Amino acid sequence: MPIWRPYTSYGEETSPPLRVVRAQGAYLYTDDGRSLWDGACAWWVTVHGHAHPYIAQAIAQQAATLDHVLFGDILHPAAEKLAEKLAEKTGLPYAFFSDNGSTATEVAIKIAIQYFFNQGRPRSTLLALEGGYHGDTFGAMAASARGLFTAPFEKFLFQVKYLPFPSPENEARFQRALEEVARDSDIIGFIGEPILQGVAGMRSYAPSAWDAIARAVRQAGGLVIADEVFTAFGRTGTFLATDQCQEKPDLLCLSKGLTGGFLPLGITMVASHVFEAFQDKNPLHTFYHGHSYTGNPITCAAALANLELWEKPETLQKLHTLIQVQADIARTLQQTLPPHTVRHTGLVLAIDLPGPPGYLAEHRHHLKTYAIERGVYLRPLGSVAYILPTLASRPEELIYAAEVVLSYIQHSSVPA
Repeated sequence: MPIWRPYTSYGEETSPPLRVVRAQGAYLYTDDGRSLWDGACAWWVTVHGHAHPYIAQAIAQQAATLDHVLFGDILHPAAEKLAEKLAEKTGLPYAFFSDNGSTATEVAIKIAIQYFFNQGRPRSTLLALEGGYHGDTFGAMAASARGLFTAPFEKFLFQVKYLPFPSPENEARFQRALEEVARDSDIIGFIGEPILQGVAGMRSYAPSAWDAIARAVRQAGGLVIADEVFTAFGRTGTFLATDQCQEKPDLLCLSKGLTGGFLPLGITMVASHVFEAFQDKNPLHTFYHGHSYTGNPITCAAALANLELWEKPETLQKLHTLIQVQADIARTLQQTLPPHTVRHTGLVLAIDLPGPPGYLAEHRHHLKTYAIERGVYLRPLGSVAYILPTLASRPEELIYAAEVVLSYIQHSSVPA
């Protein structure tokens, strides 16, 4: 097959890829007649359900009206309306358009660095949280945890200072690190996934820890970047994860669920005081960044339709119902599985699987196959199984998916 699939090892014996020919609501339909409940939200992007008719109709109408323009010179109503709605939702008045999550974080990092350059007081230290993942472009990789994904590129990545993950066992280290940050006049800023780290294994931490980091960074004069590529659009229980925090970001990165899962789009929301540092006639102070499909009208129409669905009471009701179901499932599993192996944040239910931890754990193949054979599509993060439903899901589908994971654990032959 002439397709080089992402995150796929071609030196391992693995099952052939599924051929999905149709998707609707919470289900994927394969070419051999199977239906699979999607417990991974198509890599965390699908929000209201696959092929949602409201978003599909908005895309069709926009495609027949205006397909694309050169966004450096031309604006259009869909982008203007989207920027206005996101400004209302986020409290940040400026929107920089890109095309995916990696570029949304890349843009935020570049803006933060140039913010200080433009003021004639350049800084060089970027902070990130241990275990974080921010994308696969070079700036995004540099801000992410070093490891399997970044090893071949290590010498090409700029250095980042990592803060201890704010878990109870790290409390003393975490507090000492924040004291050092508050005194550091070289801090550009901090980038982090608020409340919940996705790729790290669905690790959650308290909103108060985010607030403590933000206050220390601001005491040092730095900027706060919220990478909400994964955490936005209800994943943590609120529209934005930072809705649960007192300290709001200076830059906020959005993608994945931004278009409801239909089309690629990234947006970096920017505070007024940051934007003002780019407002002068010096050509060196221009932000020279863009993409051919920046501000694509069709993707903007999809994102607008997604936001309009979020304004409907039934969307919030679905969200709250599924969150409660996940909480109930977590409590049930906690009575069966070893302590501290089950956790729940918003729509996300995560379970540590037996055996050695890590992304390369064989569970990533075996559980996926086991679940597919039982009508559920899951994509474990190595030794971590997670269930993330679309809002088109029914409570009994979440319960069944959890039963599949529990059955796998009880019958697994993967070495512990």
